[in-house]
Amino acid sequence: MADLKLKDLKYLVAIADTRHFGRAAERCFVSQPTLSAQLKKLEEYLDVQLIERAPRQVSLTVAGTAIAARARRIVESSEEIVELARTYRDPLAGRLRVAFLPTIGPYLLPDLAPRLRRALPRIEFLLYEYQTGPMLERLHANELDVGVLALPVDLDGLAAQKLYDEPFVVAMPARHPLTKSAQVQVKDLQGETLLLLEEGHCLRDQALDVCGRVRVQEHQDFRGTSIETLRQMVATGAGLTLLPQSASRGGYAHARGVALRPMAAPAPTRTIGAVWRKSSARLDAIAAVNQLLQES
Repeated sequence: MADLKLKDLKYLVAIADTRHFGRAAERCFVSQPTLSAQLKKLEEYLDVQLIERAPRQVSLTVAGTAIAARARRIVESSEEIVELARTYRDPLAGRLRVAFLPTIGPYLLPDLAPRLRRALPRIEFLLYEYQTGPMLERLHANELDVGVLALPVDLDGLAAQKLYDEPFVVAMPARHPLTKSAQVQVKDLQGETLLLLEEGHCLRDQALDVCGRVRVQEHQDFRGTSIETLRQMVATGAGLTLLPQSASRGGYAHARGVALRPMAAPAPTRTIGAVWRKSSARLDAIAAVNQLLQES
């Protein structure tokens, strides 16, 4: 077992991910001949072929696929050991991988990022955007440390903390009759055409839930990929949409051709929270980030 080296397992995982010796070598910061030679030694040590080598194609054998999956867990565990040691030396240092929903990150980060740098200067933040499903998968797989998303979600071993409630506002064409009102009630949306995000975005489900009490017609020929796509479609007069309040402030408050109105009390809201693994070694750092999120 002494001949089974962690770096060789990292090389195998890199090949599994890239299916290319050159890209795998770049990822591991070694030369291609070095990586290739070490993987050949790994095959000899295990006495089983792991990689099918062809002039223009690299693939894993059945054994290689199974062993690479186990190697990935070993590599991740080794990284957790290093991270755990670092947190004992300084809990508020090292890397922290934070993901945001696409309907949260662009509107929260301009204010939050400077606060994070000032308050937690020794933490290197790696920031990502994922929809809810992929985010939870990456949290479980230890590819993320904390996710900021809309609650509730199926935690399944994860921990969660509510951060804040965010009201919705109505975005409508600038010449729409509802612009004459200071506030919009849910019943005012009856008979309107509603623009929604594509399947997979929780904001789509939340908007449908808000409008489910009245007859609202969804625009059947359009599914937005982002809030900004919805905003542009509203400007063309294609329909109305619901936006989270954070997407209606600052530079977004005066988009050309779009009028924004708050919803009458009690305004529908979405609950934003943080989710992380209960076993995480970064609990102190996560708590500090959550506090800043609440303040933002």
